Amino acid sequence: MGKFYVHPTAVIEENVVIGEGTRIWHFAHIRKNARIGSNCNLGKDVYIDINVVIGNNVKIQNGVSVYRGVTVEDDVFIGPYAVFTNDLYPRSFAESWELVKTVIKKGASIGANSTIVCGITIGEYAMVGAGAVVTKDIPPHGLVYGNPARLRGFVCYCGRPLKNIVEKNERYVKYRCNKCGKNVVIDRENYERMIAESKI
Repeated sequence: MGKFYVHPTAVIEENVVIGEGTRIWHFAHIRKNARIGSNCNLGKDVYIDINVVIGNNVKIQNGVSVYRGVTVEDDVFIGPYAVFTNDLYPRSFAESWELVKTVIKKGASIGANSTIVCGITIGEYAMVGAGAVVTKDIPPHGLVYGNPARLRGFVCYCGRPLKNIVEKNERYVKYRCNKCGKNVVIDRENYERMIAESKI
């Protein structure tokens, strides 16, 4: 298998960097100057655009398109047919357009068929529900879903919803995961945002 595996039907353009242990499957298309980290798995029909940076240990499922301007950090999961955009005012006839960047932070998970509108940051270990349309930043450990996606709660490092508050003050709210027992600290401002958006 060598340092990485590329299926014979995949298209890899020039100056692409692929890390050790990464697997790229059927009909994937990796554009020039893209950088793919180590131990990644890119499923069937994945499209990685020019200059996109993908971190280590990233799983990108079938049919995902990651367009130019998107950065994906380590340990991210992207579910089947999720789509990223990079232009807030698209026109087929526009001669010039502004590339709007998006960052997916370490450990985040993006559900199947989600749409990530450009110009936002998805925080560390956040979780996007299937089919969500994400139009604004998601805080670390935030759980969002719906169209438009709203902050409905928080999730643990293990991905389970956090329900057990063990400490609350004016600066933060601390949860303890009922599944793995880890503590997760949420900024009070993000907690209050969740309360407000859960009422909509």
